[in-house]
Amino acid sequence: MRDAGPAGSHVLRRAIGGRRRQVAAASLLAVGHQGSEAMVPVVIGVVIDDAVATGASGALLRWLLVLAALFFVLSTCYRTSARIAEQAGEQAAHQLRLDLGARVLDPRGGADKGRLPGELTAVATGDAKRVGGVVGVLPYFVSAVAGLIVSAVALLRISVPLGLLVLVGIPPLMWLGHRISRPLERRSEDEQERAAHASGVAADLVAGLRVLKGIGAESAAVARYRRTSRDSLAAALRAAGSRAWHDGAILALTGIFIAAIGLVGAHLAMRGTISVGELVAAVGLAQFLLGPFQLLTYVNGEFAQGRASAGRIAEVLGSPAAVGDSGTGGAAGARRVDAAGGATVGRLRLHGVAQGALRGVDFDVAAGSLVGVVARDPAAAEDLLRCLGRERDPEAGTVELDGTPLTALGPDVVRQSILVAHHDADLFERSLLDNVRAGTSVGADAVGEAMGAAAADEVAAALPDGVDSVFTERGRSLSGGQRQRVALARAFAADRPVLVLHDPTTAVDTVTESRIAARLREFRRGRTTLLVTTSPALLAVTDRVVVLDGGVVVAEGRHPDLVAANESYRSAVLA
Repeated sequence: MRDAGPAGSHVLRRAIGGRRRQVAAASLLAVGHQGSEAMVPVVIGVVIDDAVATGASGALLRWLLVLAALFFVLSTCYRTSARIAEQAGEQAAHQLRLDLGARVLDPRGGADKGRLPGELTAVATGDAKRVGGVVGVLPYFVSAVAGLIVSAVALLRISVPLGLLVLVGIPPLMWLGHRISRPLERRSEDEQERAAHASGVAADLVAGLRVLKGIGAESAAVARYRRTSRDSLAAALRAAGSRAWHDGAILALTGIFIAAIGLVGAHLAMRGTISVGELVAAVGLAQFLLGPFQLLTYVNGEFAQGRASAGRIAEVLGSPAAVGDSGTGGAAGARRVDAAGGATVGRLRLHGVAQGALRGVDFDVAAGSLVGVVARDPAAAEDLLRCLGRERDPEAGTVELDGTPLTALGPDVVRQSILVAHHDADLFERSLLDNVRAGTSVGADAVGEAMGAAAADEVAAALPDGVDSVFTERGRSLSGGQRQRVALARAFAADRPVLVLHDPTTAVDTVTESRIAARLREFRRGRTTLLVTTSPALLAVTDRVVVLDGGVVVAEGRHPDLVAANESYRSAVLA
């Protein structure tokens, strides 16, 4: 379990501060509501003493009008305050979701390290809502305190001992309430963590449902989720039990306190120290005090859960970046396009790169060339892709683009020049055309050329609405080969000076793969392309192939030469 710490407090303060005007307005109106409600028993006491006891009908009518005005004010203030407070809470939660989204999408990465996608979703939904809930209930806390103060002042005017009893008794009750909320905060944090983990596991299993069915692993997947769900349920029950104990303990303490006020008031009335009307007012105020104390109980519980959620949000927002940010545009942006419109950048150089499974990789890629990379270890291929896309900075060595180390360029600048298209690229729940454009302003001609080069035009022809056909979630309405062709067309349409493709045709039939290989070379002519693959059809159209084994470069050459002379290469590519 992680401690919310000062970072969580900072998230809460920022959420409240961002909506301070709304919170202040809602608090002011809520104070008007509680103050007016506290005055109701006082006015009733005055009615008894000034009108009922004396039989003065004029005084009775006058005080009844005062009561009606009080009820109008308190009801209007409550409705308006609740509406503003709810709006402030929702807007605060929305802002937190925007902040979390910006952090997750930050080019420097790192927010998803050690977290399943479902966990991040749970933080951005459930935890953000709970912190927004704190903002929404803050005016109720202010109004409850104001109600207690108004009651204490009114009781002081009726009887100094009664007023002092309230003033002296409130601080210890609030301190006890804070202490009692500590277990609730701890158990709420545990509940939220386990619920987020369960959401992450569920999303993970749903994403791989087709694979699980294919290998007959449904029972193992169900067992895994059942264990996770039971852990989450147990944590939720512990948190619910803690909330019940917290609320019950606070109500018991406030009940004892209110009973004490009633007993002292009755004793004073029996001694003749206060009048009958003042006794009625005192008893009414004692009953009224139950409302502010219940509000404080509710707010205290919300704060306890909100602090736990704020801590989890702070952990995501404060996640260390996977790569540094130099904050410079470097040379890449300035030299991307020549006067004729052709790319002039694209020379890659890896020198002594060590990262994960890479142990010291050295090779050059000339600008405008088509180079294949064969990695016998899939982990080495993944680490190479992360370094080229600057998702990770190498532990040792450098990756250079046109002589400039990638670490000297901001991640967003690197990705304007280098596009790494991963093997497991997802599609969006949009049309085929939208997926290829991917939110950019790529023209129709460029889209058509990209789709033709990736054989995605054949996918469009097979769909009922052509390029306007809308995919289901993650493109599951398509076959694996169709998804790969659409993803490849998207990578082509982006038209980056350097394109790194990882196994782009593993699910495509051999005939289509050969067509893609032939079109790829022509489509990317004059721009740098790196193919990280073991596909013979793709490697056959490259200028040269770099072979990685054991984390280092063990061979380089043209594909036919390596097939003829290198047995290790043959086994990796032709097996």
